[in-house]
Amino acid sequence: MRLVIARCSVDYAGRLTAHLPSAPRLILVKADGSVSIHADDRAYKPLNWMSPPCTLKEGSGDEEGVWTVVNKAGEKLIITMEEVLHDSSHELGVDPGLIKDGVEAHLQELLADRIETLGEGYTLIRREYMTAIGPVDILCRDAEGRTVAVEIKRRGEIDGVEQLTRYLELLNRDPRLAPVRGIFAAQEIKPQARVLATDRGIGCQVLDYDALRGIEDDKLRLF
Repeated sequence: MRLVIARCSVDYAGRLTAHLPSAPRLILVKADGSVSIHADDRAYKPLNWMSPPCTLKEGSGDEEGVWTVVNKAGEKLIITMEEVLHDSSHELGVDPGLIKDGVEAHLQELLADRIETLGEGYTLIRREYMTAIGPVDILCRDAEGRTVAVEIKRRGEIDGVEQLTRYLELLNRDPRLAPVRGIFAAQEIKPQARVLATDRGIGCQVLDYDALRGIEDDKLRLF
């Protein structure tokens, strides 16, 4: 990973245009080719970014100090450096990924074994389907043969919907899988997360842990 802190301005040209005026910012260039520009707020969210696959060209001569990032669609992110305050590169190696807690890991295993819980005719492609930004919990197909990515949480919150959104963006670039839709599955889904998921066309599935384990409840029933 390369970290550059610089006073710079940023212009984006693509489906729309955007401009960030001159200010000190952090620029991250990751091993997967992505480039993102950050301010000292907004938590982890960048001000602007270019997702892989993309190419970075650093200008020389009259263009020295101008970085041009281009993706496969021809969209451009142009970073004009005025003053570089820090520039360093670090080898992070292969990340082991997020280790889920015991319940989430077991939910994933159980749902993969009982994939029909999501709907009649669903079939499993595989668990832990790897992408450039991490593994999708479950990749499967619905009754019509369409690809479905499933993100599993014990408690479904907005961050989980954001994570699934990023996975879907990458998966839909693969012509072998596209179109890919998403299902956000959890034992409990917060209202805000459900609203965001619905707005992004992501389905929500509440999981009953005991039912997946085949444990009947002990409540009296009338037959």
